[in-house]
Amino acid sequence: MARFAVILVTDRAAERVREIVATREGAHGVRVGVKKGGCAGMEYTVDLVREPSPTDDHVEHGGANVYVAPEAALFLLGTEMDFEVTKLRTGFVFRNPNQSSACGCGESVELKPADLKALAEARAAAGA
Repeated sequence: MARFAVILVTDRAAERVREIVATREGAHGVRVGVKKGGCAGMEYTVDLVREPSPTDDHVEHGGANVYVAPEAALFLLGTEMDFEVTKLRTGFVFRNPNQSSACGCGESVELKPADLKALAEARAAAGA
């Protein structure tokens, strides 16, 4: 039976999450969310999780625990979380089908919420 996952975590992102958790005492994973901010209106957040919340959506990939804040689920549905190292930037990147635009520097995004019906159907299909 497939387990419903709000986001997809790539192998590179899972590796980085495992590295973060291994160097922080009491860490259990990371929580992905969104907050208002930046010139495009919203920013992705990644925070250390010491105690998982039962209201978070939990995604486990390759031994890495990623939690999605419940208030962010509609904005992150279908998102791929990756990790990249380039000459100019190192960090998590999000390929989000709900993103309608981004600011020029790429630090903030405009997100539209996913369809509630689509979210309910995806959860029901995973539970079937």
